[in-house]
Amino acid sequence: GDVLHSRVARSNIQALVLLGARVTLVGPPPLLPRGIEAMGCETTTDIDAIKAADVVYVLRMQNERMQEGANYVPSLREYTARWGITPERLRPGQKVMHPGPMNRGVEIDPRVADAADALIETQVRAGLVVRMAVLYDLLTTGPAAVRIETPVEVA
Repeated sequence: GDVLHSRVARSNIQALVLLGARVTLVGPPPLLPRGIEAMGCETTTDIDAIKAADVVYVLRMQNERMQEGANYVPSLREYTARWGITPERLRPGQKVMHPGPMNRGVEIDPRVADAADALIETQVRAGLVVRMAVLYDLLTTGPAAVRIETPVEVA
């Protein structure tokens, strides 16, 4: 997918590699950041590489972050044809995730998004609950006390 413009890709790579996962990024060359392999992942432009994955984590095309006039892909239609996640590109039982929002019919086929093996709804719900818990904690505990190490003179 669109790794170049993703806000979650790098943090996911760091976490997954730290946990011992083998991470392979798949997408068009302009959307795979140069040197990202230094984070401990592999890159390929071959969509067939997803067959080896236990989980396929799909990223959306983030047109709003793309430089106006830049041609990252020839067209969304070609992107979908070459890199869109369809049932035919997945193994039976293979899990699929997507952080949302989805561009149904672009990076992910609706049949994949709505399939029993898709973890998307659970993933989005869990993300909402975690954000709510963090906000609750921040709002109910107040700011952390700051200890000043150097003396302050008051005039």
